[in-house]
Amino acid sequence: MQNMETDVLIAGTGCSGLYAALNLPRDKKILMITKSDVESNDSMLAQGGICMLKSKSDYESYFDDTMKAGHYENDRGAVEIMIKSSRSVIHDLVNIGVDFKRNPDGSFAFTREGAHSHHRILYHEDVTGKEITTHLLAAVRNLPNVTIMEYTTILDIVENAGKCVGGVIRLADGTVTTVKADVTILATGGIGGLFDHSTNYHHLTGDGVAISLKHGIELKDVDYIQIHPTTFYSENPEERAFLISESVRGEGAKLLAKNHERFTNELLPRDLLTAEIRKQMAKDDTKFVWEDMRPIPDEEREKHFPNIVDHCKEEGYDPAKTPIPVCPAQHYFMGGIKVNYNSRTSMKGLYAVGETACNGVHGKNRLASNSLLESMVFAKRAAKEISEDYFEGNIEKPDDRAFANLNLNEYNDSEKVAAEYKEMVLGEIDEEKNTRKIEEKEAV
Repeated sequence: MQNMETDVLIAGTGCSGLYAALNLPRDKKILMITKSDVESNDSMLAQGGICMLKSKSDYESYFDDTMKAGHYENDRGAVEIMIKSSRSVIHDLVNIGVDFKRNPDGSFAFTREGAHSHHRILYHEDVTGKEITTHLLAAVRNLPNVTIMEYTTILDIVENAGKCVGGVIRLADGTVTTVKADVTILATGGIGGLFDHSTNYHHLTGDGVAISLKHGIELKDVDYIQIHPTTFYSENPEERAFLISESVRGEGAKLLAKNHERFTNELLPRDLLTAEIRKQMAKDDTKFVWEDMRPIPDEEREKHFPNIVDHCKEEGYDPAKTPIPVCPAQHYFMGGIKVNYNSRTSMKGLYAVGETACNGVHGKNRLASNSLLESMVFAKRAAKEISEDYFEGNIEKPDDRAFANLNLNEYNDSEKVAAEYKEMVLGEIDEEKNTRKIEEKEAV
């Protein structure tokens, strides 16, 4: 098969990849690929909402909440950029038709989640991610310069003289080929598919991180993996863990032990709450605790959380009548490919955005509803820098010779490649954990 060519290659069709495409020059040819179908990404699954700086008076509080949740290991400059860029992102989303909950007077309605001092989260029922990503996808599909290919996996990048000049991809029919590109953006999502219990789609296996390891591209904090404290407990290990949004607790739901007595502050940061839940499960010798949604007013529960309520009923629990069983599960990857404030990696011509990237915003633990915002803020900054580089003539065309000697046969066995990449990523996570333990011990 003849090798493909494009100006910009984007691996991933979640909110970060789509928003980057929307903000790139219209005269540049963009190829977007996604490992599954365009709707099977974690952006679509986000329930709670997206944060927004409501007013200047809330800035310090929002900043402090983000830093405190991240155990003050956050990059302060990145946090400032994210918060101060939030209103611009929301403006863009509203302009493409995203429908956030409004008050009777037309103003935005805000909800609150764990570790937030105030109500500052915009939402659309309990499917905010789907609302945002669906509209981004529709807007991108209207662009004549963008081509989207489903069931197409990025297997590797092509490197020439320290510069990324494209990628190796597997098409839907299994064919392995290459894409020559001026610029490549990795928006490959998280690592949940590497774990037995995760809220992520199973096909999200840290491919961008594995590819970076293969090429010596800098990584950051790969051992910082967030566990969501409340997912619906299921006996079936094959099921993707169904998230019970933090907003449920933000609106008043309580957590109960086996004896149905409350045992903790439900609005603790996620890592601290997870620890409390696990402690209670060990004490009670159970695989779950109970989450009671009955303290939430009936109308609020039904209108704000219709999909969560429906899922619980499908599992045999009516939240209006009885508590539901919940337990922790892997949820989010705070670490990833190290990037600067414009999402540039340590390799020329290569950017990373969304969950696969690490710009330091989240620190050791992500504050609820910062993920969609962070993904889009820094995707837009990547697109802006790429656009400026094109305008100023700073982007060179790839050298064809880089593709001449590639051995594509090494990618033919998809199961072998997946197993190798999984071993690489999990090995790097374990190594980082061990290194951090040694450093912490020496510091004491």
